[in-house]
Amino acid sequence: MRSIPKSISAAGLAACLTMPGLAFATTATGSLTVTATVTTACSIVALPLAFGNYDPTSSTDLNGSTTATLTCTPGTAYKIGMDAGAGSGATVTLRKMTSGSNTLNYKLFRDSARTLNWGNTPGTDTLDGTATLLTTLINIYGTIPNSQAVSAGAYTDTVTVTVTY
Repeated sequence: MRSIPKSISAAGLAACLTMPGLAFATTATGSLTVTATVTTACSIVALPLAFGNYDPTSSTDLNGSTTATLTCTPGTAYKIGMDAGAGSGATVTLRKMTSGSNTLNYKLFRDSARTLNWGNTPGTDTLDGTATLLTTLINIYGTIPNSQAVSAGAYTDTVTVTVTY
């Protein structure tokens, strides 16, 4: 007859405890709270408005258009305004591009019919809306009135576009 060992080595005990089906573990659970705050934010980037060649002898206005990309938190109410630009004597109803000391008048509008002036007084002559998507394309329409007695040259202006939200 074979005898049964009365003691077990440490290595033997470890082997028994790691055998499949022999588990001596307990568990505890807890919870993790996860939070974030979504902020209201907007930004706008406008592409240049390039009218092209203006003929001062023409009896037809020169129209042009461009777009701006408005990025806002969805659900944000906004008002987009434009200042008078950098031309000396310019207003939001009649802006002025310059070439040296010469000026060329132009206008900016919120609609394709060119009837709604684009200024910077919220609720009066701004483009108002509520962001439904993260990014919205905004159309900007411009006109250079016909028959202006101006010198030849390259005329430019810089208009500041402001989003109030």
